[in-house]
Amino acid sequence: MLMIPPPPRWAVRAAHAVPLVVLPSSLWRVALVAGIPTGIAQPVIIGAGEKVYILSLSVVSELAAFMTLGLVRPWGEVVPRWIPLLGGRRVRPLAAVIPACIGAGLVALICAWAVRGLLVGLTDQWSPAGLAVLAVCYLPLLAWGPLLLAVTWSYWRRHRRPVAAGEVGMSPVGAPPGGRQRRR
Repeated sequence: MLMIPPPPRWAVRAAHAVPLVVLPSSLWRVALVAGIPTGIAQPVIIGAGEKVYILSLSVVSELAAFMTLGLVRPWGEVVPRWIPLLGGRRVRPLAAVIPACIGAGLVALICAWAVRGLLVGLTDQWSPAGLAVLAVCYLPLLAWGPLLLAVTWSYWRRHRRPVAAGEVGMSPVGAPPGGRQRRR
């Protein structure tokens, strides 16, 4: 029987941090749609289609952020049984690593594009307080790509060579006796 070592504590913490760094920007977009002042100098009139798009963007970004947890949870190693056709099957490491790396790259590009937009004059329509709120809500997104990439690297390292259950020096949970993880 092959076993996968448990994720390191730092990777679990980083994976749990991803939805938290995405949350402020999602809440800012919800406030914008709800009509709560967000700091734009001119009142913004948002149509129904734009409201749906903005709220959908918040939902999709949070769901994408939560997918990072699959890299440190059992459902990222074996597809849950309740999923039709795939339930109970082992997740191939590259099926998780490749989309996660692409996602980390896309998130980094989108964040760089947004920062560029702020630097080239998008700020003239914002009050100073509104710009500060926007920065506080959106700057945490800069951590999303690096956190996702770090957790993906940890997932890849753990899954590149599964450990045999009776391998010398390995306990059933994949750690050497004594509770300390062995360095590769």
